[in-house]
Amino acid sequence: MSTKVAAPRKKRLSEGLTVTQKVFIRSRNGGATKIIREHYLRNDIPCLSKSCTKCQSIIVPDAQNELPKFILSEDPPKVSKIGKHYVVVDTNIVLLAIDLLENVSCFFDVIVPQIVLDEVRNRSYPVYTRLRTLCRDSDDIKRFIVFHNEFNEKTFIDRLPDETINDRNDRAIRKTCEWYAEHLKDYGINIILVTNDRLNREAVKKESELHGYFTKSLYEYADLLSNADEIKELIPNVDNYAESKELLPEDMSEIIFPEYYQTSRVMGGLRGGSLFQGNVQISEYNFLEGSVSLPRFSKPVLIVGQKNLNRAFNGDQVVVELLPETEWKAPSTLTLDSEHFDINDNPDGQGEDDQFANESSTTVLSDKQRRLLAKEAINAQKSKKVQPTAKVVSITRRSWRQYVGQIAPSSVDGKTNGIQNVFVILMDKCLPKIRIRTRRAQELLGKRIVISVDSWPEAYKYPLGHFVRDLGDVESTEAETEALLLEHDVEYRPFSKKVLECLPSEGHDWKAPVKLDDPEEVAKDSLLPKRQDLRDKLICSIDPPGCVDIDDALHAKKLPNGNWEVGVHIADVTHFVKTGTALDGEGASRGTSVYLVDKRIDMLPMLLGTDLCSLKPYVDRFAFSVLWELDGNADIINVNFTKSVIKSREAFSYEQAQLRIDDPNQKDELTLGMRALLALSVKLKQKRLNAGALNLASPEVKVHMDSETADPGEVEIKKLLATNSLVEEFMLLANISVARKIYDAFPQTAMLRRHAAPPSTNFEMLNEMLQKRKNMHISLESSKALADSLDRCVDPQDNYFNTLVRIMSTRCMMAAQYFYSGAYSYPDFKHYGLAVDIYTHFTSPIRRYCDVVAHRQLAGAIGYEPLSLEHRDKHKMDMICRNINRKHRNAQFAGRASIEYYVGQVMRNNESIETGYVIKVFNNGIVVLVPKFGVEGLIRIENLTDAAEGAVYDELEFKLSFTPKTGGKIREVHVFEKVDVQVRSVLDPVTSKRKAELLLV
Repeated sequence: MSTKVAAPRKKRLSEGLTVTQKVFIRSRNGGATKIIREHYLRNDIPCLSKSCTKCQSIIVPDAQNELPKFILSEDPPKVSKIGKHYVVVDTNIVLLAIDLLENVSCFFDVIVPQIVLDEVRNRSYPVYTRLRTLCRDSDDIKRFIVFHNEFNEKTFIDRLPDETINDRNDRAIRKTCEWYAEHLKDYGINIILVTNDRLNREAVKKESELHGYFTKSLYEYADLLSNADEIKELIPNVDNYAESKELLPEDMSEIIFPEYYQTSRVMGGLRGGSLFQGNVQISEYNFLEGSVSLPRFSKPVLIVGQKNLNRAFNGDQVVVELLPETEWKAPSTLTLDSEHFDINDNPDGQGEDDQFANESSTTVLSDKQRRLLAKEAINAQKSKKVQPTAKVVSITRRSWRQYVGQIAPSSVDGKTNGIQNVFVILMDKCLPKIRIRTRRAQELLGKRIVISVDSWPEAYKYPLGHFVRDLGDVESTEAETEALLLEHDVEYRPFSKKVLECLPSEGHDWKAPVKLDDPEEVAKDSLLPKRQDLRDKLICSIDPPGCVDIDDALHAKKLPNGNWEVGVHIADVTHFVKTGTALDGEGASRGTSVYLVDKRIDMLPMLLGTDLCSLKPYVDRFAFSVLWELDGNADIINVNFTKSVIKSREAFSYEQAQLRIDDPNQKDELTLGMRALLALSVKLKQKRLNAGALNLASPEVKVHMDSETADPGEVEIKKLLATNSLVEEFMLLANISVARKIYDAFPQTAMLRRHAAPPSTNFEMLNEMLQKRKNMHISLESSKALADSLDRCVDPQDNYFNTLVRIMSTRCMMAAQYFYSGAYSYPDFKHYGLAVDIYTHFTSPIRRYCDVVAHRQLAGAIGYEPLSLEHRDKHKMDMICRNINRKHRNAQFAGRASIEYYVGQVMRNNESIETGYVIKVFNNGIVVLVPKFGVEGLIRIENLTDAAEGAVYDELEFKLSFTPKTGGKIREVHVFEKVDVQVRSVLDPVTSKRKAELLLV
């Protein structure tokens, strides 16, 4: 631990520059170390108000020789009794009300003290990022500035003896307000400190008599605004409405959730092995059942019931404690979603649910007994039935974000237009209802709305949140598209002015130089002579129809020795996107482009993605080229990497390229090169398959849009041609070659991608089903064994069965992930699915930030230009990898959600009977996959039979027996069964979500 002691007096070094010292006593392992740090203070840090002529007359350029921009308005908004004002916010207001700070209807001129920015960063990095964006992108409406109070001679304060760090920081914020009030008093601008800290407000009231600034709570400040009712609607719904006096005693009830353990107990338990930490995952079929993957356990540990989940949200980082062995259970065979659970709950009451009665254990165990229990739990997981269970005792990191949902009509009191409590049902069915307070309940019915979660006190059955904004009517294309982007954390706002300023000033008129040694061009770009001119090569691109962001192109040329020169040419994005720029920061933040049915959300501005970087035909473009010499067996003789200039001859779609290759009348050099590429790609693929590469599957479909109306037309299963495989094989080869090169050059920080082997437990259920129903088995000794066993899973009576098994196997696999090479040992670099020892992503830099980093590292590896320190720092590389892994996963989910939405729209007026396959059986329903539409749905027992209580679930045989609604003899449905289902699109009256409803025919 470290203790700060009082700093010595300040010492002036020169005019405008003072130095003081920060002194710390650090104790570690029984010893004490005194640490002294010099801290420099200046007297020329400007207030950044446009009204202040004093600061504008003394400013000097910064380290980049740029003058600071004065942002705060010279004519800020007025409020009653105070007049024109700037707002100063404290840390808790930022953490509590970042949504409100982002709202364009309030908080126009805001001063963020540096000490607040630092505290926010330490407490919530996502909120810090949003606050930095507000300050960075200030415009004519929202004007946020960071004032460096810790480096200003007039506002820096020393910590007093026996003063806590929080009290010192509060005093520093008040000192900043005091300085601004005095500094701007001649311009008629007042200062309001907005804080919910009662003691801080009381301290301000004492000081404000002397220093002339005001203090208000968030609610009090909102009450001063002309649009007070609208803004108060957006104030976070915390468990104490002391400011508004609106929280009534009847809102509270008995404590129904256990208290979380104190930090000291949690830390001790984690060290001692009686507590465990991990991320909770809520079951997609039963929202009352979760699981936590723990390093010491071969399977996730179950958490069953609301009380044991103890207010955990899906994705939260939690600390769990194992329950006694008498309470261990098998995974649930029931389906239960939060959307239709307790739909008649009263949002003004907190009645206990019957299920809570028997959920929690009263058995008290010692830490020693709990450590023994952990060993017993690990052994018990070798059994296939009863599994160890646990309860959440602490939440170390919340996954809370903005959520999209709709107000539950049953929770709205139609007789009142005043403020009332209502439930919001979220689009994510793994999450509970959220209770919000609003005056607009009637108005918001039938709307998609955005809410934020504020708290979940132990006295409340449901979490508390607040309304953020209205997206539009349920089922409107605009509202549903924005909803799915928000739900999957996809950044879709237009690129900021600072980002666009990084683009070439020539815009669409930019052209690659005709001569690489032209002195005038070399003066602009000193690296130009290092490029290789490949414009004489017969290069073409092969992409999906309508592709405009063309990342890659290829060529093949026969060499005199009989071998082939093969080139993969990738858009040279890093020529335009330089490290450390706002453009680079935006690309790193977005991480990937997102492809929806009706639109594309770009990682980089369109000028680059669809024009200057895109390898369009007939124009010169900069590229990063991988050039191989391959023999007739597709073995690599040698490989070279070079920055280049190319000119693509054609841009083919997969189908166009296939037709050209297959046309015997086409005998030109370009076509001959394409045929050579196809022949070599077949050999490359066979080598991968021989090495154990997996050929998995997913139920992917394509939605065709009407070109005139933009309405969805029809749905078809994606078809793959030989040219799809041609491109894939050479992109894989380029990625593997680049991975080896950058790892050799940067063994600790190379940007790579790995795919871990799946644990055998992931395939237990699938193997049980295959063994019982089909007398088949999937082998897991190696990827080769898995691939061979998948090939053997064939049903002569059903051609689709093998695809079905591959789809279900894909869901048992581990997710591939980006990582930097210093994070794992070399054997763990392996990409299991591709059966290669090392891999990266290099071939799509227009749409993936990983590829941008790989390009920079490859440029450094070949000596083209030095590699930035950012990509040689393990900590920074780790942050990049974490972000792009999350963004990549979210982009995939967003794409699937877009397809699901549009498939629902296609089916609205197209009720039909289709073939489906049972992929899961519960004791109260079955899950059926319909390949034609790529959708799967739960058919509940009440939709199968009128005698639900008479249905029989056979867990060992994976079958459900029931008497059909039409009567007659008992019907049995088992897993893998091919069934006919009626498919129609319905709007759920509770959730207002359109979904495919399946009924067994």
